[in-house]
Amino acid sequence: MDMKQCCVKLSVQPSRGLMDEKFIILVQNAPPGFQLTVHALHKCEDGHSWEAFGHYTANATGTVNVSEDPSLGGTYSGVEPMGLLWSLRPVPGSKPGLRMRKMNVQTPMEVTISVYQGHRTEGFVDQVPLAGVVAERWYMAPGVRRVPITEGGLTATLFLPSGPGPFPGLLDLWGGGGKLVEYRSALLASHGIASLALDYLTPKITMETGKMVDNQYFETAYRVLQQHPQVLGSRIAMMGLSLGTSVTLKMAVYSQVMKLSCAVCISGSHVQPIDGSLEQILGCFNENASKTRFNEENQVIWRDLLLPIPTDPTLKVDVGRLQCPLLLVVGEDDQNWPTYESAMDMKEMMEQAGNSHLLTVLSYPNAGHLIEPPYMPLSRASTFRSVGLHKSVMALWGGETVAHSRAQEDAWRKTLVFLRENLYGGRNPVATLFSNL
Repeated sequence: MDMKQCCVKLSVQPSRGLMDEKFIILVQNAPPGFQLTVHALHKCEDGHSWEAFGHYTANATGTVNVSEDPSLGGTYSGVEPMGLLWSLRPVPGSKPGLRMRKMNVQTPMEVTISVYQGHRTEGFVDQVPLAGVVAERWYMAPGVRRVPITEGGLTATLFLPSGPGPFPGLLDLWGGGGKLVEYRSALLASHGIASLALDYLTPKITMETGKMVDNQYFETAYRVLQQHPQVLGSRIAMMGLSLGTSVTLKMAVYSQVMKLSCAVCISGSHVQPIDGSLEQILGCFNENASKTRFNEENQVIWRDLLLPIPTDPTLKVDVGRLQCPLLLVVGEDDQNWPTYESAMDMKEMMEQAGNSHLLTVLSYPNAGHLIEPPYMPLSRASTFRSVGLHKSVMALWGGETVAHSRAQEDAWRKTLVFLRENLYGGRNPVATLFSNL
């Protein structure tokens, strides 16, 4: 059939939604049995482009529903409603080591969804699609407010949910790359939790003085959150990823100021000199630099730096003293930290101390280190420059695309449930989504 005579219709519902919200992609008016490719293209703020695509065959009514029909090939296969997001990969010819991250959460991630004739695998830029639409995925729901925080020498951003509040609060810490990373906090605020994204490795105060922050910096951040008029000061959680987990566990157990309602630790460890400063924790890794390994692609594997898990109690946080619920999220193919071994040791420590009822472990086979909010594509390895390293390296994070995607979706859903149970007492807050647009 001459496709010029065939007006293929493409729709994405909702065309505007939160990053963790599923969408339905529908192709209509195609000839029955027609082979087509559904393609997604996203241009990052850094100028690099990412794409994903699936091969489909129209049914007897000339329809393809990506949520129900199997992809027969492409960057994903089978029935995968969100495959066009989580299987995104840099377009051919891109430089190696790219990682997709949203820098400006006040703008949407724009994804162009297009339909092409036939089962194509390349050359999309040279072809005219049969139909195309732009979908917007947001980290900030309507009404969420972004408030830069500088008081107390902090470099931070507070995200407040829509409405008068008061809301439970959360202190959000990322890992060894430093900088102010906001997108997870923005998404948490979209689900009713006032979230403070904190830069603790490269804050303005460290840039000016050359000195790393101490425990007081985190306690200041906690107090700022606690004393905010729209935050429930008695209901504050802490969430850390990677190095952020080290800080979270330490403060949860030893701080006299921070009384946390719960803690979420993603891809991290309790191994650290417990009397040590942040600088000494990083120094501990450097001392074990000889345990660094490289794979055949010369990607750096750091997981052995904290192995074997020490028996010396001064070299690991005494989680047996923990008094708030703890959620550990673990990727069993983590090549950056020994997260599974650490989780098992923490479990044993808490069982011996009689507080294991506070512990929940989510452990995912074939998931890597960078467990992000749902539908973010896997970054198995990427260019990384940690604070203290004077050059960029290609770090191996681990993970297998499908398994990692499943882990991200499951872990995020269960993390939100965990936070609601411990911050709201199980009451489900109404998140303001995009229904009013």
